[in-house]
Amino acid sequence: MSFWNNLKKPIFVLAPMADVTDVAFRRIINKYGKPDVFWTEFVSADGLALAPEEGRKKLLKDLEFSEGEHPIVAQFFTSSPENMKKAAELAVELGFDGVDINMGCPDKSIEKQKAGAALMKNPKLARELIRSAKEGAPNLPVSVKTRLGFNKDELDLWLPEVLAENPAVVTIHARTRKEMSKVPARWERVKRAVEIGDELKSETLIFGNGDAEGIDDARRKYLETGCDGVMLGKAIFGNPWLFSEHIPTISEKLKVCIEHTKLFEELLGGYKNFAVMKKHYKAYVNGFSGAGELRAKLMEAENAQDVEKALHSHINLT
Repeated sequence: MSFWNNLKKPIFVLAPMADVTDVAFRRIINKYGKPDVFWTEFVSADGLALAPEEGRKKLLKDLEFSEGEHPIVAQFFTSSPENMKKAAELAVELGFDGVDINMGCPDKSIEKQKAGAALMKNPKLARELIRSAKEGAPNLPVSVKTRLGFNKDELDLWLPEVLAENPAVVTIHARTRKEMSKVPARWERVKRAVEIGDELKSETLIFGNGDAEGIDDARRKYLETGCDGVMLGKAIFGNPWLFSEHIPTISEKLKVCIEHTKLFEELLGGYKNFAVMKKHYKAYVNGFSGAGELRAKLMEAENAQDVEKALHSHINLT
C-alpha cells in the first residue's frame, strides 16, 4: 500500500516545472494552497551519479523540501537504468514519498541523452527504467509522466508498455512531443488512457495533464474522462492559492510576490540566477492600473530589496 491509495479522488497535484516549482515556490504554495501531492522539478539522475561535488550540490538543492510538503514525489530523468536505481535509492535516503520518471520532456538537450520524451521511442528501455527505480526504492511507489507519443499519437501502443510494469501512477500530458504546447490538450485521449487501463485490468492510476485552468476546470476534466486525478501546471503562476480556491486581492498577490522573492533569495540565492524569479512577476502583477509600468520596473530589479521597494507603494491596492 502506498500513499496514493489513501488519497480521496479526484486527486489534484502540482506539475513539476523546471525553474518554477523550486523549493522556494513550493514552500509558498504549501503555505497558501497545498495540492494533494507535490512534485519536485525534474533532476538529472546522471548528474547526481556522475557530477563533481559542486554540480551535485546544486542538483541536491533541487531536491530540498520542507516537512509540510509531504506527500512529495522526486522526479528524475535519465536513460541509464543504473543511474535511475541510484537516484531512487537517494530519494529513499532523502525521505521522499515517491519516485517519478520523466518520459515526456521535449527539451532537445534531454532527448540527446535519450531521456525525457525520447523514451517513447524506446519502450524496452522505458520499462527497464521503471524496474530499476523500483529496485532502488522497493518501498516507494514509482510513477511516470509522459505524453501521447513522440511524432504522432501512439497512446494505444505506448501506454500498455508502461502499464506492463505496474507503476503506481501514469500522468498523460495530452499532446505529442512534436506538438509541444502549441495545440490544445486532447483530453478525450486521457479518457482513452483510462479505457486502456480498464481493458488491461491495470491498477495504475491515470492522471491527465494539460490546459487545466483551475480547480473547477480540473473537476470537469476528471468527470468527463474518468481519470483518477489532474496535474495542474501553468495555472499556478502568480496564484499559490490555486489548490485552496481562495481568490486573492491585488494587495495579497503583491505581498506574496515580495514574500516569494525573499524566500527565493534566502534559499536559492547562491544557486540560481535571480532572473528565474522574473517569469513570476507577469503573473503576480496584473489586473490594475499601472501594472504594466510596475512589471517593467520589476524586470530591472536585481534583488528582493529592489522588488519590495518597487511594490511597496502598490501594496494597499484591493
